[in-house]
Amino acid sequence: MRHAPADAHIHLALHPAHHPGVIATATGPTADAARSHLHDLGWRSTSATTMVLARIDREEPHYANLAAEQLQRYGFTVDIAPDLQEEIDTEWEWGNYPFPWCTRDEVREVSAQAQRIHDDIASGRLTIHLHAHDGHTTVAVGSYNTGLQRHVHLHGENHLRQITLLFDEEKEAVAEFQRLHSVAVRPGPAPLTDLENTVHEILHGQSTPRPASRPTPATPPTAGPGEHEEFLTSFLKENPQWEKYRTWSDETTVASHESLTIRAEFDHEARHRTDTAWTIAEYNGPVGERIWHATLTAGTPVPLVQALLQHLDNPLPTSASQPHEPLRDAGRQPSSHPARTTWHAPDRTVAFEHTPHAADDRWTLHGGDDLNHAAWAIRLSAGVGHDVLAHLADAATELSTPQPAAARRPPSGFPIPAPVPQHRGRPR
Repeated sequence: MRHAPADAHIHLALHPAHHPGVIATATGPTADAARSHLHDLGWRSTSATTMVLARIDREEPHYANLAAEQLQRYGFTVDIAPDLQEEIDTEWEWGNYPFPWCTRDEVREVSAQAQRIHDDIASGRLTIHLHAHDGHTTVAVGSYNTGLQRHVHLHGENHLRQITLLFDEEKEAVAEFQRLHSVAVRPGPAPLTDLENTVHEILHGQSTPRPASRPTPATPPTAGPGEHEEFLTSFLKENPQWEKYRTWSDETTVASHESLTIRAEFDHEARHRTDTAWTIAEYNGPVGERIWHATLTAGTPVPLVQALLQHLDNPLPTSASQPHEPLRDAGRQPSSHPARTTWHAPDRTVAFEHTPHAADDRWTLHGGDDLNHAAWAIRLSAGVGHDVLAHLADAATELSTPQPAAARRPPSGFPIPAPVPQHRGRPR
């Protein structure tokens, strides 16, 4: 259908501060009509004459070109800056794209779906109830407030966010999400990614609010490459009451205490800081049931591993009636949530978290300010003794509080990455 010529001129150019965002400048008697069309296509006004297009899928040049074609069909005069035209004409692809079998058009459709989810959240059409980090990326559960009142599970960030499960009832969606992600679940939406925050700033002329009172966390201590291997070798050499066993695979070493009630397993293939490197368990007899267990990730500081094994080998008495007393005595104030209580070090390099209603992991000691992006993590199951927890809390306090070398005692710690969920329900 032909449209009567419109008396307006639209100039499209790359955004000077946000590549590959695009700025449209509309002038002329019917510029308002042109801006109305652009608004319907996702552009937002930044002044009386300019609009901006900023997306989390980084496809601004493509959609700017589609907008130009539509405006021209409506009779508006459109010119495109040479640098933007070069971006439009350039074929590019994401590095390490997780769906390598997709064609360029299919990749663009996946990104467009992610953009729609982002826009629905930003506009309030999709309310996020809970989020978590599954060990690989951010996951969430939410409800659409319009149409069929769909309740969804989301997986991924930015241009890779997808709907993975659909539910008829909100309580069903939330319950399944909590079952899948357990103690990793956090209330509300996840913090914006760097790209999302930049897009918000470009579209609205301001950054999203940041907590002013929250101190910038220092870098938590972590184990370096090969430190756990060296510690295991020296520990077994210096402690003959621990006997080394090699499994059928060279990837794993098992150390068994002479009491036959304590077992430590080390995975030599654990490389990433969130990979489980140690699994330690205590039993109620040589052939008895397991009482509790702990897992430690590859980034856990070696002094924490050492402190745990030494305490199990030779338990030291504690005057603490509750495991968090050493944290309280160190002046740390807990922050509480209905599902957990967290004690942070003053420099926020180490945190100790209690989740009393969790099905399995009840206590977590982790490095860094945020468990979802922890430098390392130690998770302990229900049944762990208060003496173990109290000594770990004491060790964590010392780990994050610099002391003279002569007065410093070896701390202890261990971690486990969140399991990759096996989804149940209706796939999208």
